[in-house]
Amino acid sequence: MAVSKWPEVESKLMLIEAWCRDGLIEEDICHNLGINIATFARYKNDHCELRDALKRGKEVVDIMVENALFKRTQGYRYDEVTTESMPVYDAHGIITGYEMRETKRVTKEVLPDPTSMIFWLKNRKKLEWRDKHEVEKTVEIRVPMLEEIQDTFKHMRQLNKVEVIDVKVDE
Repeated sequence: MAVSKWPEVESKLMLIEAWCRDGLIEEDICHNLGINIATFARYKNDHCELRDALKRGKEVVDIMVENALFKRTQGYRYDEVTTESMPVYDAHGIITGYEMRETKRVTKEVLPDPTSMIFWLKNRKKLEWRDKHEVEKTVEIRVPMLEEIQDTFKHMRQLNKVEVIDVKVDE
């Protein structure tokens, strides 16, 4: 009988949660743990602590991505800072070392992104923004009864003073 690797996996639950936050998919996590995907699936079914670690790690990243997507729909500003290594002088004008100093700061603007807006709306307001709209329309088709047709022809004959002779056709 094979020896279970669960104790080894259990000791790495915090690491698994961190890997989820880093964006690793379950196949990558299995590779890092040195176990098969089927074994991992069995561990998820048998051990709620593994399911919880995966859920916690994925929720954090999902929220971060949602926030970033929303930010792109609105547009935003940010400061781009340039730093350079500058010499540090002592009282006698001798260089004693170097330090990083800000040399330039530029405020940049990212305009709202229409693709992000569409994506957001198609997912958040599905009924209003989906591509395919289903339209329900009821159409009533009225087929006249045979008596009505006969009455109509009779009326037309009277108006036009036309005489119709019934003709039998051999079948």
